Amino acid sequence: MQMRLSEAQMQAVSHRDGPMLTLAGPGSGKTTVITRRIAYLIRHAHIDPSNILVITFTKAAAKEMKERFLLQMPSEGSRVTFGTFHAVFFMILKHAYHYDASSIIREEERMQFMRGKIRSMRLECEDEAALALDLLAEFGRIKSGRIPLAHYYPVCCGREAFEQLFQSYHQFLTSHRKLDFDDMLVYTYELFSERSDILLAWQKKYRYILVDEFQDVNQIQYDIVRMLADREKNLFVVGDDDQSIYRFRGAKPGIMLHMPKDYPQAKIVRLSHNYRCPEEVVRMAANIIAHNEERFEKEILSVRKEAHAVTMELCATQREETQKIIDRILSREASYAQTAVLFRTNLQAGMFTERLMEYNIPFRSGDVMPGPYEHWIARDLCAYLRIAQGSRSRSDFLMIMNRPKRYISRESLEASVVSFDRWQAFYADCPWMEERIETLREDALALRGMRPFAAINYIRKAVGYEEFLQTYAKEKNIDAEGLLEILDALQEGSRPFASFAEWLDHIRDYKEEMKRARSQMEQEADAVTLSTFHSAKGLEFDVVHIPDVNEGIIPYKKAVLPADLEEERRMFYVGITRAAKKLHLYAAKEIRHQNVALSRFWMEAGTI
Repeated sequence: MQMRLSEAQMQAVSHRDGPMLTLAGPGSGKTTVITRRIAYLIRHAHIDPSNILVITFTKAAAKEMKERFLLQMPSEGSRVTFGTFHAVFFMILKHAYHYDASSIIREEERMQFMRGKIRSMRLECEDEAALALDLLAEFGRIKSGRIPLAHYYPVCCGREAFEQLFQSYHQFLTSHRKLDFDDMLVYTYELFSERSDILLAWQKKYRYILVDEFQDVNQIQYDIVRMLADREKNLFVVGDDDQSIYRFRGAKPGIMLHMPKDYPQAKIVRLSHNYRCPEEVVRMAANIIAHNEERFEKEILSVRKEAHAVTMELCATQREETQKIIDRILSREASYAQTAVLFRTNLQAGMFTERLMEYNIPFRSGDVMPGPYEHWIARDLCAYLRIAQGSRSRSDFLMIMNRPKRYISRESLEASVVSFDRWQAFYADCPWMEERIETLREDALALRGMRPFAAINYIRKAVGYEEFLQTYAKEKNIDAEGLLEILDALQEGSRPFASFAEWLDHIRDYKEEMKRARSQMEQEADAVTLSTFHSAKGLEFDVVHIPDVNEGIIPYKKAVLPADLEEERRMFYVGITRAAKKLHLYAAKEIRHQNVALSRFWMEAGTI
């Protein structure tokens, strides 16, 4: 039995021809509207199912949409095209250029090529894989943004090296007749721009186009869709500008806000009712997002009146926040599978997993969570502590001998086992170098008897590692705060351990548990979901916990400009509207031994 549609939903479903913008807030039944609209076009407007194209952002969303529609119209459903932007555009390119699945470069091929180039060009980096990923992300921004290479200012390395890497990657793709996901957008745009006959054929094929999550489109995706819809203008888009949180991918609410200017004849319908969240959550979300200026004005109404749906707690420290969350999870307020802990950053999530492991609470993640122990800073600290415990491995010394800068050459360490006396003898003619090596020996002796927390503090302050990180960040043009956050997290995580051996055992167990959690992500297990706001979009849970609702975290400290703060507000809006029954918010008075302010979002929520 189909649910009864509201008046606004019915208006969207029964729209016949011409462009329509459907503003669909969280939990407003947008998937129902899209699937029922397809059925309406086929049954009542007598549109051939093969003339209907439905575009989504993820394979999972496309699969769910198709499955839900097939329940309504099993025979006609197979003839409607459902697909992601990339799947649809690749289908178009296959017809034009005879590509096949083997033409799409695999992620491991891209990474292998980039890492090889980084090595051959002798680029200095701490994490080869991270640099390769950063470079590929920047290449994607250039291609999908149609930015001339000469006008682009690279972030992850110098301009000369960046341009050489970009050209090499492009040549590699061309010579192997491969394309990546960004190429699918660029080539489709170029094909339609240059071949009006091919464009016309696809315009005749897809007379009715429906786009889900329209707020997430970037400019090139929008331009291609506009080309496809240009003949009959039957473009039906569904989205929520208040949930546009992928600015780093080129998506921005301005594209959606500008649509009525691109299509002056477009009808706009607002799906104002939230069927997911309790009234308290909806009211809080509406109060917060109303502080954004770049948005469509809209009313958000709840149909659910549960009381006491929101709690807001001020804790002394992050550890107290974590304990409160764990106590609530263990009370089984909801099943593990219906419980989520949402974070602003991956680093927060990575640290939280340690406490879940202590209590044997199963978890899974919607993100690739790089724990702090997988960062090169952790490897540096462990090398220092291994040396303090007696390691004389050449690899340990090579890792840290110039962190901070001591100007020691690799040639001074030829043997696989290091002897301080022989090392100093190498510099017999340079007494100042002998002194630096002697100081390193004395530091190692000083560290030997310390607990891990005190040892890390000694490394960062007395040895000068913290100053090294700041200098390194300046030289590499990267964010020093991000590196110091990782260092802080590692030091704080070491606090409970009495010895380096205990801490190392913990790190090994943590890595093993993370492997298990990642393999479990694909399974339907009863596990708590840990996710950033970005990866939680589109999901819902009975109970949602959000820690660290403090200035500097939510909103994030890098958000300074008005546009940045509006994006932070949208992210928080997405996070709180994942809650179907209970929403628990937490803030700490002190983070890493520093007093921190409550987030401005607490005040904007209208509850303080």
